[in-house]
Amino acid sequence: MVKRFLVGIALCAVSLSCVAQMGPLAPTPPMGWNSWDAYGLTIDEAQFRANVDVLAKRLKPAGYEYAVVDEGWYLANPTKAKDEAFEYRVDANGRYLPALNRFLSAAGEAGFRPVADYVHGLGLKFGIHIIRGIPTKAVEANAAIEGSAFHAVDAADVSDTCPWNPDNYGVKDNAAGQAWYDSLMRQYAKWGVDYIKVDCIASHPYKGNEIRMIHRAIAKTGRPMVLSLSPGPAPLDKAAEVAENAQLWRISDDVWDMWVNQKPWPRSVKSQFPVIASWVGTVKPGNWPDADMLPLGTLGPSPGDGSPRVTRLTHDEQRTLVTLWAIARSPLIVGTNLTELDDWTVALLTNADVVSMDQRGHEQRMAGQDGDLIVWTSKGDGGREYLALFNVGDSAVRVETPLRRYGFAAEQYAARDVWEKKDLGKIDETKGTIASHGVLLLELRR
Repeated sequence: MVKRFLVGIALCAVSLSCVAQMGPLAPTPPMGWNSWDAYGLTIDEAQFRANVDVLAKRLKPAGYEYAVVDEGWYLANPTKAKDEAFEYRVDANGRYLPALNRFLSAAGEAGFRPVADYVHGLGLKFGIHIIRGIPTKAVEANAAIEGSAFHAVDAADVSDTCPWNPDNYGVKDNAAGQAWYDSLMRQYAKWGVDYIKVDCIASHPYKGNEIRMIHRAIAKTGRPMVLSLSPGPAPLDKAAEVAENAQLWRISDDVWDMWVNQKPWPRSVKSQFPVIASWVGTVKPGNWPDADMLPLGTLGPSPGDGSPRVTRLTHDEQRTLVTLWAIARSPLIVGTNLTELDDWTVALLTNADVVSMDQRGHEQRMAGQDGDLIVWTSKGDGGREYLALFNVGDSAVRVETPLRRYGFAAEQYAARDVWEKKDLGKIDETKGTIASHGVLLLELRR
């Protein structure tokens, strides 16, 4: 009996259908921290561990659990001069390894295993960022693909490169291409990776074949590694396809710390309202349209965009951002330098009612718009209901509106202002002033 059970587990590890029967990965929106907004390409092991320590101490109790090393961890010279070539570290099979001058514990074939062990030792989960495809260095060397009879030239599509990153070629949709991704995911599973953010795949351009190959490769490892697709906007007409193969996917290009932006890139907070509303119908356990990271607190010493700074968003704009992400059930991935985390930002990120709305909300929807006032509603645990009134205008707005206008029953509710943590008594209408770019978030109970 025991032998048959163990054989079943082994078979299950390589079966996509069996993995599905075990329940979805990421049953709630992932919460955590990513290095990009504060460190860009430059983070090193000491900086990463210092941020992880703060994550474990200050944000983990609220549910934040993923710590993710973003782009460029294999570069010895991430801040190279324009006329200088990048220096990559790869193994004998053409796979990237962490740069030794930045990640000292990655000597030999250890890779990220020591870092992952440190993260796991704090009760957290470890993630990395990669660019889709196969390293150009692997193709130049025609490296043997580990675990197969293929070589890099068999897998590489040298006509396909990421428009904004020179590191890799695309991968052919053939047996060699699958063998490449199988090898890569085996490496990450061996390292103890829990979360893989794959870039240049959900858009710029959309690469459905490579998404499917990566999904299959992850399933073959038997390790439950969450797959995040980036950047956006992922095509809305591919929603079913991405949902079959990934747990979260970006629905817009990069969001940075600005309320409005007249240029097409980066995205601003205000511009996310219609985008998030367009995807809300696809939200379900294991499938999370991702509105991007939260550019809050200190963005430095080397942010992925712009100069080192404290977020340019006002306190009202930050509350609006976090409320919108949470009520729509987007992943909550913080981009701040956690070693400079202030008490106000901690309170913003750990408000128990807001986190609950993100993690356990349901029937969330945009309930309407009246001029500069955008209305969202959601339901929560224990009969709670939520009403969020967003003022996207440049002047304060006074509201005195019956709750029934927003779809609530024509009766009185016990109300609480979530951000101000203030009981409002029994109400049947909203009444108050909402600051410019601000939000009124009410918890309602019958």
